[in-house]
Amino acid sequence: MNTHPAMHAIVSRDEWLAARRLLLAREKELTAQRDLVSAERRRLPWVPVDKAYVFDGPNGPESLAGLFEGRSQLIVYHFMFGPDWKEGCPSCSFLADHVDGTLPHLAARGIALAVVSRAPLAKLAAFRQRMGWRFKWVSSSGSDFNYDYHVSFTPEALAGGKVAYNYRMEDVGDMQDLHGISVFARDGQGNVFHTYSSYARGADSLVGSYHYMDLTPKGRDEDGLPFPMAWVRHHDKYPLAEPAAQAVPACCHAEAGSAA
Repeated sequence: MNTHPAMHAIVSRDEWLAARRLLLAREKELTAQRDLVSAERRRLPWVPVDKAYVFDGPNGPESLAGLFEGRSQLIVYHFMFGPDWKEGCPSCSFLADHVDGTLPHLAARGIALAVVSRAPLAKLAAFRQRMGWRFKWVSSSGSDFNYDYHVSFTPEALAGGKVAYNYRMEDVGDMQDLHGISVFARDGQGNVFHTYSSYARGADSLVGSYHYMDLTPKGRDEDGLPFPMAWVRHHDKYPLAEPAAQAVPACCHAEAGSAA
């Protein structure tokens, strides 16, 4: 057996097949476990949404029920874009780059998807145009929506040291906005229910690029960075040549972004 300079063993095809079959068994276990967890997620109880949230959308004020666009299920991505920010979070933008292609497939299954941020609509629209995105993006400015779903925090709450994020009390520094996913359902009478929310690494499943990276020998190659997504840039800011992994200024809080 030879050893590759990158510390990977170099073996015969038969030895590789034996190792690959062992890994395949683990992959199948993971797939079965994921199916079980997904089934548990679908069985979660629902909470009625009694508050009348109003968002600023491209066609004027919109209710939460309106974001369903006539469908029975709604996924909301809580995108980190504070009212005073000049541009959206690079890490949220990384995820958002994966959204447009899935929209017609979600619609075919009765699912609407909307992105919500606290920044004013004009900022969202300008950044959306710059990034070339087509998904629906509305502003929750003036609404309690972000605060009620624990992705935004008032200065007074942050002054207390810890806030409720990812189902525990976390020190998020001075970050007034973090990311998350919330899911809602609507019944035949038009009642809206909150069915699920996920935060921090719970959003990994929506980032297709990570799943491609996970297939490669280097994987995500994020060891040694201040936090996992420190290498991420807006897609119009990458240099033409392949960059070396390095820390760059980012708006995501390191601890919150790396929490499981």
